[in-house]
Amino acid sequence: MIQIENSVFDYSDPAVILIFLAFVVATIILILLIIAVRAADRSARASEPLAHQLNYLGQTVQALNQGQEQLRGGLQTVSDTQTAAQAQVIQTFEARLSTVQQHMQDRLADNALRSQRSLNEMQERMRESLHGSSKQTSTSLTQLQERLAVIDRAQDNITKLSGDVLSLQDILSNKQTRGAFGEIQLHDIVGKALPRDSYSMQYTLSNGKRADCLIHLPNPPGPIVIDSKFPLEAYEALRNADTDYAAKQATAQMKIAVKKHISDISEKYIIDGETAEGALMFLPSEAVYAELHANFSELVRVGFEARVWIVSPTTCMATLNTMRAILKDARMREQAGAIRKELSLLVADVDRLGSRVSNLDRHFTQASKDIEDIKISAEKTGKRAHRLDNFDFEEIEETPETAGLPLPKTTPTVE
Repeated sequence: MIQIENSVFDYSDPAVILIFLAFVVATIILILLIIAVRAADRSARASEPLAHQLNYLGQTVQALNQGQEQLRGGLQTVSDTQTAAQAQVIQTFEARLSTVQQHMQDRLADNALRSQRSLNEMQERMRESLHGSSKQTSTSLTQLQERLAVIDRAQDNITKLSGDVLSLQDILSNKQTRGAFGEIQLHDIVGKALPRDSYSMQYTLSNGKRADCLIHLPNPPGPIVIDSKFPLEAYEALRNADTDYAAKQATAQMKIAVKKHISDISEKYIIDGETAEGALMFLPSEAVYAELHANFSELVRVGFEARVWIVSPTTCMATLNTMRAILKDARMREQAGAIRKELSLLVADVDRLGSRVSNLDRHFTQASKDIEDIKISAEKTGKRAHRLDNFDFEEIEETPETAGLPLPKTTPTVE
């Protein structure tokens, strides 16, 4: 490469080569001209060599012209080749650019298709999610409606129960209706625990007093009375007391009322020779029973001293089950003679059955022996029949059964 000021020239550039050749030719021509000028003086002396040199110079110039033409052709070839190469490069670039554009278009189409598919899937999932959410919401609303319906029914039941509680309060606030309520509850408990013929409701005693229930127990202990009329006014006052003074007053009234009720039961329902030596005071409420045993133990002791036993629905059921066992034992004792008679008849039947079984066993033993004898006779008969079938008369042994039987004689026949 040659750098002249700010211009750079490459040796491989055809223009540079052409300029170089032109410079060389010009230099040669200049040299030849100088030589020709110098030889002008010697032209006279050397015209022939000059002519020869001119001829040579003409040939050289012709060769230079031919080389210049060849150089021009080479430059044209190089230019054509460069143009073709540029065209091929441009064509290749366009082909690659087209391929890249097609690839890009395919990629864009694929991406668009994937985006559309993803969008469709997302829409489908959102639709399913919305449908599931709608279905769950509908189910939740249905369940909510069912629960609201259950709550409405429960509210109705609560309202009804509130009315029943108010009715129960009305019943318990009235002494007569409270006594009827206790009698009904007592009747239900006694009816479940005892047989129907073992108790009487509203039984009138010899002193003219009417007992709520009389259990017909045998002596001892004898019939026992159960009273169901308990004074709940004092208990209600004690429960509703909101001050210490009211609580003390209610406690005193409670003690007085319960002691009086225990005394009344002892005087009315314990009769010597007619009833048992004690009676039962039935409390229709477990709360009252727990209150007495927790905070009024002296009243319980007063009941023990008066032989009046305080029972609640639960303890009354346990007591009645004990009475049921006593009734069952008494009835067993009452039926002891009949049971003993039946047992003696049963023993006789068993003895009779044993003798009959012995007779049957004896008959079976005799029948078994007879069957064995029959089997022996059948075996012997079979053996003799087999020997007779084979004409083995000489092998027949004389036995006690066949000793007196003569063998039949056979006479030969001549044909």
